[in-house]
Amino acid sequence: MDVLEAINKRKSVRAYKSTPVDDSTLMTVLEAARQAPSWSNTQCWRFVIVRDEKTRAELAGTAVWANNRGIESVKKAPVLIVACAELDKAGFREGKPVTNKGANWYMFDVALAMQNMVLAAQSLGLGTVYLGAFDAEKAGSILGLPEGYGVVAMTPLGYPDERPAGRPRKELAEIVFYEKFGRKNK
Repeated sequence: MDVLEAINKRKSVRAYKSTPVDDSTLMTVLEAARQAPSWSNTQCWRFVIVRDEKTRAELAGTAVWANNRGIESVKKAPVLIVACAELDKAGFREGKPVTNKGANWYMFDVALAMQNMVLAAQSLGLGTVYLGAFDAEKAGSILGLPEGYGVVAMTPLGYPDERPAGRPRKELAEIVFYEKFGRKNK
């Protein structure tokens, strides 16, 4: 599957088969994440692989609302990948943020790595769903994150047990402007 096909076919999967994901396949997905671009090549991302059912259930318990199917899938997928970041590295020079965007550039870098990961997973017949509606501090505590690191997102990883329909996308004409914001014509 080429990258454009993976982009177009990727959907958020919230139901997974119990079929294990072998280590080689998992490493292929993680290698795709590792190859993502990052601020000054800082590669601030770190990934915690959770296969243990009890730990996955604890992490699911960090959800900020109880009826989130995505969080529920954390318990059922055979693998959970928790994306973390080394803080105060991406977007910094000499210990200070470089731009007026604040100290959160790590979110962008981790998102790039996650996007590579979910596209690689799609190309291998695996499902994923971005999860962010959870208590990151509690999740970090469960995983034993050291000082200076934070949990950013997580995704279940496994073989889909559903075929989600695509959701509507805005037309390019609604989201693309030329030369100045709001200008629709070239």
